[in-house]
Amino acid sequence: MPLPFRRDLAIPALALLFASPARAQVDTARAAAFIQAAGDELVAAINNPGLNAAARHERVASILRRSVDIETVGRFVLGRFWRVATPAEQHDYLRLFEASLIRNLAARFGEYQGVRFALGRTQSRTEDDALVSTVVARPGSNPFNLDWRVSEVGGQPKIVDLIAEGTSLRLTQRSEYASVIQRGGGQVSALLTAMRAQAAR
Repeated sequence: MPLPFRRDLAIPALALLFASPARAQVDTARAAAFIQAAGDELVAAINNPGLNAAARHERVASILRRSVDIETVGRFVLGRFWRVATPAEQHDYLRLFEASLIRNLAARFGEYQGVRFALGRTQSRTEDDALVSTVVARPGSNPFNLDWRVSEVGGQPKIVDLIAEGTSLRLTQRSEYASVIQRGGGQVSALLTAMRAQAAR
């Protein structure tokens, strides 16, 4: 069973309110400008006729690595099981999570050539993050709402969650991962085994 992102989303991605010392209050105008720039980069890569599928995938993956706070997202998704994982399991999990997240997001972003997006309202959600709303349009499909949650991490804005039509992707994936661990007797190693098997496919 595929672990992450089972919903059919044109531009999915990413996860959070997991506090860290590096985080600071986010400026809504800065968050909106960041999403505008990241979105423009993604759209340009997806719609570039000079890129083959492999090159487009790698370009999109590179943008996502720079734009998403992958470690914080990964820790949030693992939830309470992060505290019971051994240091070695934590290390392996973050490595596998990054590869899985980027692989899935890059594949989905790259599937929708001709995609366009428009920036909407930006609002503060807490002292730590802002929500930037966008409307995404694909050829032959109805537009849909995609909200990007942005936090300041190490002095830079980063995406910490994507909310597609009201559904948080970090929460969806957290539930899926918890189910895998519970079926494996509460062992984080069960999730790692499933993630390795998925990566090998």
